[in-house]
Amino acid sequence: MTAVANRLVTLGVKGGPAVRAPGAMPTATLLDLDGQRIVIDCGLGVTAALVAAGMDLRLLATICITHLHSDHILELGPLIHTAWVTGLKTPVTVYGPEGLADYWAAFLQAMAYDNAIRVEDEGRLPLSDLVRIVPVTGGPVPVAGLRVTALRVSHPPVDHALAYRFDGSRSVVCSGDTAYFPPLADFARGADVLLHEAMLPEGIEVILQKTGGGEKLRAHLMASHTTVDDAGRIAAAAGVGRMVLNHLVPVDDPRFTDDMWRARAARAFAGPVLVGRDGMEVAL
Repeated sequence: MTAVANRLVTLGVKGGPAVRAPGAMPTATLLDLDGQRIVIDCGLGVTAALVAAGMDLRLLATICITHLHSDHILELGPLIHTAWVTGLKTPVTVYGPEGLADYWAAFLQAMAYDNAIRVEDEGRLPLSDLVRIVPVTGGPVPVAGLRVTALRVSHPPVDHALAYRFDGSRSVVCSGDTAYFPPLADFARGADVLLHEAMLPEGIEVILQKTGGGEKLRAHLMASHTTVDDAGRIAAAAGVGRMVLNHLVPVDDPRFTDDMWRARAARAFAGPVLVGRDGMEVAL
């Protein structure tokens, strides 16, 4: 395997599962750190985005899932299957919350006809033999080559949502989807990069107009996500080097510029703030 520079690639930065043209794709991230390559979340579009980021799908090995909302797992099965038909022959380990094994079992059942044909007709190893699902509730996550830990965060009504911290020659923290959660600041203490979800409160009306949602959607957004102001508070309390905003709500709306996002974050956080874009590469 050719050495890859330490980097974070925001493959998809849209909050929520809807896809509109032109627009960002749902949540997925690639972390290359100290020779380890980790895919974090698998929203729609992750496979093509990984290829565009220069990844050989045959080298897929480690996936971390933050929670089971569709904008984070919809393309998990298709990503692994596509890597398999591309020539993957080595194990893939998927870490994530309870219920992930049920998703994988159902995906294998849905693809049983195709999988069986490819094993018999093309001589492939059975896909089920290559994939291991490891439940994560918090604490250490046994990823080879790095020190990885997980923190259970607050993302109602989802009961089991995770943030991840990856420590090697650099430290990167991914908040996952979470409401404002002060314990995340301790978890992210001193990290080089904090990848944090962010919402502009004044953009909520735009979301409601686009989706046709009503007061229940408004209540969900306010209860389960973090405003960009509060993301800045987490970054400041944690003393991180940089913050990258992702899972943006709203996204791709010209009324809300990058300068607006950064200015709101800067109310609490004095460090550099990057506003995520699909395919954006951040050197670590």
